[in-house]
Amino acid sequence: MRITPGPGSAVASVRRPAVAGSFYPADRDELAELVDLLLATAPPPDDAVAAVEAGLAGILVPHAGLSFSGHVAACAWRLSASVPSASAAITVVLLGTNHSAGWLHGVGVWDAGAWLTPLGEVAIDEDLAAEIVALGSPFVVDRDAHRSEHSLEVLLPFVHRALPGARIVPLAIATGRGDLAVRAGDLLGTLIAEHRATGADVLLAISTDMAHYPPAAIAETVTEDLAPIILALDPTRLARREAAIAGSGLQGVVCGMCGIEPTVVGLSALRAMGVQRGVRLAAATSADAGGPSARTVGYLAAAFPG
Repeated sequence: MRITPGPGSAVASVRRPAVAGSFYPADRDELAELVDLLLATAPPPDDAVAAVEAGLAGILVPHAGLSFSGHVAACAWRLSASVPSASAAITVVLLGTNHSAGWLHGVGVWDAGAWLTPLGEVAIDEDLAAEIVALGSPFVVDRDAHRSEHSLEVLLPFVHRALPGARIVPLAIATGRGDLAVRAGDLLGTLIAEHRATGADVLLAISTDMAHYPPAAIAETVTEDLAPIILALDPTRLARREAAIAGSGLQGVVCGMCGIEPTVVGLSALRAMGVQRGVRLAAATSADAGGPSARTVGYLAAAFPG
């Protein structure tokens, strides 16, 4: 486990982009134009708009390069911006996939400072981050787990343009998919529910892509298999089903969801927040954006009213 310098270290508390210029444009104007176009051309379904009139507790979004998955993610971020109860003081708690921090066993919290993007800085909600760390195991301060990770970084251009002024709490999830993940979600969701009960505007954002790397038709089938379980907020069943898909021998499939761990944590948190169901927003594969149809990644966006 790595504990990086605390809030007193200004340099250490500013997280610089790791994938600007590859997952999304590094040029400020080009990025703003792209994200604004994605948001403008991704209207969420009417049933989703109606479902969140009383509030929105969470979203699930993909995290691939914006040219591939941005049109799916944009549906969720546009919906987040349209919620009547949304405030300029919103905090987005980001649950990220852990692709490379092999040392992390738990939930690594970036606790202070800001994350820098080509569009400007997004500030950390340091008070809420501190409260999450104070929950104890499996929550720990670990900024190193985030430094080269793309799964939350690619969400920030949407946060910047759809929810200007929002603060964030980035969480790197490496809990596994079992009891520890469910317990972490229960703890996190209970804390967020307490904040929301006082009128605080807190949104949970789960970052995950779907199947890697089957032909497009199989990727679509996997999404259709897993999406109803996600929308039913059944993290234990989801974990079992995703593992079965990964081990099924389906052509090209190495996983049903690359973000199964943050999704199990996130669904458990949403249940603790009192959420009853989710609403499907959009789904696609990388082939829909011009990638090869023989080797694809699946994408799903969902909203969780509450």
